[in-house]
Amino acid sequence: MRGDSRLSRMLHVLIHLGRRSEPATSELIAKMLNTNPVVVRRTMAGLRERGYVQSEKGHGGGWTLTKSLDEISLLDVYEALERPELFCLVSASDHAGCLVEISVNEALEDARREAEALLLSRFATLKLSDIADNFDRRLEMLGLSSGAQGFET
Repeated sequence: MRGDSRLSRMLHVLIHLGRRSEPATSELIAKMLNTNPVVVRRTMAGLRERGYVQSEKGHGGGWTLTKSLDEISLLDVYEALERPELFCLVSASDHAGCLVEISVNEALEDARREAEALLLSRFATLKLSDIADNFDRRLEMLGLSSGAQGFET
């Protein structure tokens, strides 16, 4: 099973959008993410539907935040992305009637559910502003300014 980086990528984009004074086009975001603008628009659609971003067409258009970074949690973004799989563990189904396999699968599924609940509760407490603040601290430690508006970082 392939990993899903949409959550990480959209958190990255949203923090950049929070730092910009002008909209960012799908093309600019796509270049930063090394992907296609259509993929950006499709992925950002869930965030737009939830009211976290808006998009304007035409010259001077692009994506902007509609809420501040401290109003958006990791859980909000995760849910806007339609809750991508958090874990790649899957149960075996080679011997569906085997009581050992059934017991193993049950134990793994119970542990996965508990871990997912814990992770999602943590996502709910983390705001995008927390991540942006961490970024600012790292810049400060390097003696750099946080005034960068681009999508190059």
